Amino acid sequence: MSKEIRKRQRQVRREKTHAQGSRYQWIGLGALALILIAAVSFISSGSKAQPLDETRLASNPTLGPDSAKVVITEYGDFGCSSCRGWHNAGIMEQIMAMYGDQVQFVWKDFPVITTESPKAAEAGQCAFDQGKFWEYHDFLYEETYSLYEDDLKSYATQLGLDKEQFNQCLDSGQNRAKVEQSLNEALREYAFPGTPSFLVNGKKLIGPPTFEVLKSTIDSILAGG
Repeated sequence: MSKEIRKRQRQVRREKTHAQGSRYQWIGLGALALILIAAVSFISSGSKAQPLDETRLASNPTLGPDSAKVVITEYGDFGCSSCRGWHNAGIMEQIMAMYGDQVQFVWKDFPVITTESPKAAEAGQCAFDQGKFWEYHDFLYEETYSLYEDDLKSYATQLGLDKEQFNQCLDSGQNRAKVEQSLNEALREYAFPGTPSFLVNGKKLIGPPTFEVLKSTIDSILAGG
């Protein structure tokens, strides 16, 4: 093979690599644009959201004590397949089992993936009002893929929640302001590009963390790093 031919082949490969990189960059920007459009649509539609007091707005579903040295916060979406996959990998359970009271896990809503996601987020908060958030959270990720409103109400009944209270909460949009608060944090304060997204003691992690990444991060914090 001549030098000219080999030179031309290397040039073609470089051009192809550059084109692919540009295409992936635009795919990422496009995905972020869709998230922003969905978020703006949800926030705009919430002008009649029910007011919540400051105590409720400050309350989030948690596992582990408030005294924990490490706080892991997930911004998740019940319609997100990556969130479902991360949950079903059991990483949170492994971390909690290993570190016990040294770690607290916090859930916050980031409902941008499907048109049903915002109402599913409200449903989770309605379950939280009855002390059943984690049971409801696990059911949505482990037992079903449907997030239609009638189904969200049916799941609450199956889990033993007060049916009338739950339905009234969901129908009235009682917790829309709470969902909007977390959504605004995810988009405006942290500029997360997608779901699930995570903070550890307020610092952003890149992508859904593996057990090894979380363990290394936690160990560093506990060691004073």
